[in-house]
Amino acid sequence: MMYIPYNISSCKRSKGLAVLLSPPPQESNSMTSGAGSDSSRRLRAFKRWMKWQSIECSDALQLTDSPDQGIAVRARCDLKEGDAVATIPKTACLTIKTTGAQEMIEAAGLEGCLGLSVALMFERSLGQVSPWAGYLQLLPPQEPIPLTWTSREVDLLLRGTELHKAVKEDKALIREDWKECILPLLDSFSELNPGFFGVNQYLAARSLIASRSFEIDDYHGFGMVPLADLFNHKTAAEDVHFTSLSSHSESDNDDVDDDQLTNVFDEKALVTSPSGNNSESNNEVDHPPPLPDDFTVLGMIMVKDVRGGNEVFNTYGSLGNAALLYRYGFTEENNPYDIVNIDLELVLQWSSSSFSNRHTRARVALWRRLGYSGCESQDSEYFEISFNGEPQLELLILLYIILLPEDAHRVLDLAVPTKGSYSSGKILPHSDTCVGQIASEMSRDLVLTESVCNALLSLAYVRESLYGMNTIEDDVEALRRCCCNRERKLYHSLMLRVSERRILGKLRSYASFRGVSFECAKASERKKLKRK
Repeated sequence: MMYIPYNISSCKRSKGLAVLLSPPPQESNSMTSGAGSDSSRRLRAFKRWMKWQSIECSDALQLTDSPDQGIAVRARCDLKEGDAVATIPKTACLTIKTTGAQEMIEAAGLEGCLGLSVALMFERSLGQVSPWAGYLQLLPPQEPIPLTWTSREVDLLLRGTELHKAVKEDKALIREDWKECILPLLDSFSELNPGFFGVNQYLAARSLIASRSFEIDDYHGFGMVPLADLFNHKTAAEDVHFTSLSSHSESDNDDVDDDQLTNVFDEKALVTSPSGNNSESNNEVDHPPPLPDDFTVLGMIMVKDVRGGNEVFNTYGSLGNAALLYRYGFTEENNPYDIVNIDLELVLQWSSSSFSNRHTRARVALWRRLGYSGCESQDSEYFEISFNGEPQLELLILLYIILLPEDAHRVLDLAVPTKGSYSSGKILPHSDTCVGQIASEMSRDLVLTESVCNALLSLAYVRESLYGMNTIEDDVEALRRCCCNRERKLYHSLMLRVSERRILGKLRSYASFRGVSFECAKASERKKLKRK
């Protein structure tokens, strides 16, 4: 592997793909290593393993290991957009196609997360004999995502949140998967160690896959990608991008041809450390294993500048706290992608408390015939409330139809006998209603009547009641006293509760403000009438 001398500072570009040959040295007070940095034993073992697998990690990256924060990736020097900081052979990734259990997995017809879980459990069962031993020793036994929590913890910590019902249902489904698909493997393959294939081990494997796997390509599917999974997440703040680069497949940039990609990565031109040497170069591994003729690599490319000493972040997507906690085991304060869901079932319960069940069923049926529906997930249907407290338009339309006067509902019901049969030219607007426009593209303001605002307030309070007796002030105070490192589950579940309840507060403000606007408009109208 050739590293470019440090006195060169230039970028080589191939139709938009930039590979940094070497950066100028930068001084940074925060680059000093201490306890728990590159010197940790498990990181040294991992780096030896990376060499053996021909994984190239730029010397401009520093892997740190902290008892409180875990493993992170920091910049030793200033990094620039377009710098290639790592290459990872696909053969070094743990997938259904690369594991020693490939034949067993394929014979059992296992795919996706189920098949990858078996691959991970199998390689763990081999211990130091596994080709991935140097990588697996770096992973935690499991990630602290809610799927690995006890049933008591799920009920206690997630009550009322978006995750409570989903986690309980998914834990049950995963246990069924284990009984139907994993347990039979132990009967069919006596050489398997049952201690590594139990239901808890399966849950642990699923947690690691949920939080660490990447989609590699059509052949491999999803897999564990060493080194790439060490970059921590930061919402809307991606520093480095994970991409597939090879001489036999297309890259993210359609303009880059195969020869250019081959030349780019044949040079092995990665960023070097401020010392100008490859600090990982030693004689612990003399020769890496030979690579296949169809060798393809995955790349880590900087997508923006990062100052030396700062952490280098990847992003797992634009996810709210419920999704982050479910998949990765953490949350973020003031996450702009947070939402709260209001289940259709909750809306139906509210409607039935004010109207007859027959009334509710008829209004929902009309809403559906007009072509509307909520969001769907597994067996539930729901409506989203945005971070700013704005309700989904489909919810407003449903509330509007539920609250329509009988005569207006009758006219619209006759005009729409079947789904999709509405013709806007057949109905004229009724006074005080927008019946004639209800099946067309309606504006939010048109359906946000005073009665709909009052219905939103009622739904917000009903949704809030699911959190139990504690007020949001109680939750905020508990969160303030909680230590993220020592009480991780409690801290992040409280963060989720607080973020959701704040959105419900914004929903109430949204509805109240509109309601006050209606009152002001009525008062103004009354004054005008008196003057006349």
